[in-house]
Amino acid sequence: MAECWANNEARVIGVDREGRVDHDGGALSFVATEGPYDADQHFLLGLWDGAPLFVRAVPTAQDGLRAVIGGLSVEHLQVAFAAVGLIGWHHRAGFCPACGTASQPVLAGLSRRCPSCGMEDYPRSDAAVIMAVTDAEDRLLLARQPVWPSGMYSVLAGFAEVGESLEQTVHREVAEEVGLELGQVRYLGSQPWPFPRSLMVAFAAESTGTELRPSPTEVEDACWVTRDELRERVSAGSMSLPMAASIARRMIEAWLDGELTAERVG
Repeated sequence: MAECWANNEARVIGVDREGRVDHDGGALSFVATEGPYDADQHFLLGLWDGAPLFVRAVPTAQDGLRAVIGGLSVEHLQVAFAAVGLIGWHHRAGFCPACGTASQPVLAGLSRRCPSCGMEDYPRSDAAVIMAVTDAEDRLLLARQPVWPSGMYSVLAGFAEVGESLEQTVHREVAEEVGLELGQVRYLGSQPWPFPRSLMVAFAAESTGTELRPSPTEVEDACWVTRDELRERVSAGSMSLPMAASIARRMIEAWLDGELTAERVG
């Protein structure tokens, strides 16, 4: 890793433990590596055009990833997700979960090892499902949480619980949040989402009914919309959608175009 760090073509991006990243407004800011390699602060993300690409922990970076996510290219977005997720994990995983001893980064930052009991710890992703639920008339179910910006609606989502398959999670979450039963569900795609460490797994499903019973603790409002209704509400400003970089937005736009498929969403 010291040789990779010293490579003349090596680059590094700074990320702080709050998930802020260095950028120039429309792209991530990669700079040349300098100084000695520090295994506790410099973590290898991989190779970019054959050259080593690192992320380093910095005291503070420019802006939170959510603030710049919409302007990043697909390639820079993938790097940002990995960089923010990795730095966040190291910040939270500094002690051995078995014995409490301070652990040390190993494997270029992709693992941490306890010097006392030898346990190795690896970054985790929390499995979450996100569902495009339609009815027999091909209307789309949208809902909003009270903590979201005013007027923002999205498709339903929720975390998998221990012992559940992802398909079971889809059925449970929809039943809990809006009181609907579903028929068969089908896979659409997935997306890493480092807020703080989720893996969003997308599904499409058709509801067996249409009566909505929103959970008073999780859902502020829920509604069925036709394509024309959604376009009209968004155009009028009475409804807004998730950020363009999210898989939720891809699902909604795929449905709007009549192409709610894995090929379109994934």
